[in-house]
Amino acid sequence: MLRSFLDGAAFGASSGDGPARALLLHGWRRTHADFDVAAEGLAGAGVASVALDLPGFGATPAPPAPLGARGYADVLGPLLGDLAAQAGPVVLVGHSFGGRVATCLAARRPDDVAAMVLTGVPLVRGALPKGRASRRYQAVRALARWHLVSEERLESARRRHGSADYRAATGVMRGVLVASINESYEAELAAVRCPVVLLWGARDTTVPVAVAEAARGILGDATVEVLDGVGHLVPTEAPVALRDATLSLVADGGAR
Repeated sequence: MLRSFLDGAAFGASSGDGPARALLLHGWRRTHADFDVAAEGLAGAGVASVALDLPGFGATPAPPAPLGARGYADVLGPLLGDLAAQAGPVVLVGHSFGGRVATCLAARRPDDVAAMVLTGVPLVRGALPKGRASRRYQAVRALARWHLVSEERLESARRRHGSADYRAATGVMRGVLVASINESYEAELAAVRCPVVLLWGARDTTVPVAVAEAARGILGDATVEVLDGVGHLVPTEAPVALRDATLSLVADGGAR
């Protein structure tokens, strides 16, 4: 059952008894339901959690203006603080876009975060696969830079040649997407003090394992665990592995 957080500004699902010791943040165009199986497993092991619908997804309204992951971290900071005040530092679990937000939270609020499990997160922009736009789209963008085509013509080209995520996003959420994909998180990774498990699908072609390896090179205390036969959607493809990684960090309080 959904419940409200942040004075009704956000919604999500609580699982288990007692104060939440894990906060679960989903990926782009996903919802808290991606974590249903993992959260049930955590509850069965005695670990309560909150799986949130991030602003603009599921039941949570979109932000009033476009924000990148850093802006989302500002929005969610009070919720993280409330959870940590009840149960002590919590384990953040972030998939894809949610992992961007989790990383920013951990960098900004280190006293509230015991550890992180990150999966399929585009943390290091330079390590991501280089997409190649069509020549026609490149030409339209070049003309737009010289103000030789209208904004309407440029937007039409974006809708035709842009990613599925871009085509599906509208209004403020399109601005959120553009802001986020232009971010890279080397500074935040270097500021993270807690242990991190980078749990990756071997078959993740959206954010390949090379991104996890690049992030591990910046983080102070991180391990990479690769799941054979698993793609980008680890929360739904390998929820038991996600549960186990989270439990291992909860059990030792994030210490290694």
